[in-house]
Amino acid sequence: MKKKKAVVALGGNAITRKEQEDTIENQFRNTTQSLSGVVELIKDGFNLAITHGNGPQVGNVIYRVELARGKAPYLPLYICVADTEGGMGYMIEQCLRNKLKQENINRDVVTVVTQVIVSKEDSSTVNPSKFIGQFYTREEAENFARERGWKVKKDSNRGWRRIVPSPIPLAIAEKDSIKNLVENGFIVIAAGGGGVPIFRREDGTLQGLDAVIDKDRASAVLARDIGAELLLILTEVEKVALNYGTPQQKNLDKISLKEVKKYLSEGHFPEGSMGPKIESAIQFLESGGKEVIITSIARVYDSVKRKAGTRITV
Repeated sequence: MKKKKAVVALGGNAITRKEQEDTIENQFRNTTQSLSGVVELIKDGFNLAITHGNGPQVGNVIYRVELARGKAPYLPLYICVADTEGGMGYMIEQCLRNKLKQENINRDVVTVVTQVIVSKEDSSTVNPSKFIGQFYTREEAENFARERGWKVKKDSNRGWRRIVPSPIPLAIAEKDSIKNLVENGFIVIAAGGGGVPIFRREDGTLQGLDAVIDKDRASAVLARDIGAELLLILTEVEKVALNYGTPQQKNLDKISLKEVKKYLSEGHFPEGSMGPKIESAIQFLESGGKEVIITSIARVYDSVKRKAGTRITV
């Protein structure tokens, strides 16, 4: 029987948790705990690709680059993304290999540092809005803008930060390789942190771009490009809700593509929280996907068994 292909998009809390010091030891511990549901999917015979966020980690890399300015070669943002994609992929791969060994499951795991094609003319390159890195005073931020060519903006009441483009992902450069690996039983960790943003020059060659890509949007493109039937988006809440955080909150169990588009247009899913996940779900389903499940890391396996989460179908 043909195995079902799925992409599992691990949320940021799978690796880094707000209430903890962000040490490597804690990241390994959190990653191991977060993979329990994934292991259950593997036991059920799923062919998987796994994606993950990298927000705190790439912020730390950028901070180290700034501290080393003038003392070590400067690393552009796209190299920092590639560095975290490789390092975090190693961590997830090792944790998953260990859990599979404990369960006596003979499946191989591989990490693919993934390039994601975007348009250099994407509107976000003209009007960047994605915050990255450390907080600064207004004076510090304005000085960095003059000296380093940064674009900066106030981030609520916490201070000023650098802003960069967050272009829409168009395709996965390594899609054929990843698809071949997944279909041959490899568990592939790919498109970490949204992948490394690249664009095609006029001669067809590739070039990195100083930007970051939304992890869930990249996961939807990866799922489309490898022909996955299921996209699992894991986050901090068990279910998608209407009127979230109000007395009128209504959790959703199963909704159609038509319904979720209606709820999105009505403003139920803000851009800063559930919005990109819902838009990613819509993109995947409209490009041929069969089902999207949004749920918490703890309930991933239950959600596939129809016992938890929000299911979105065509």
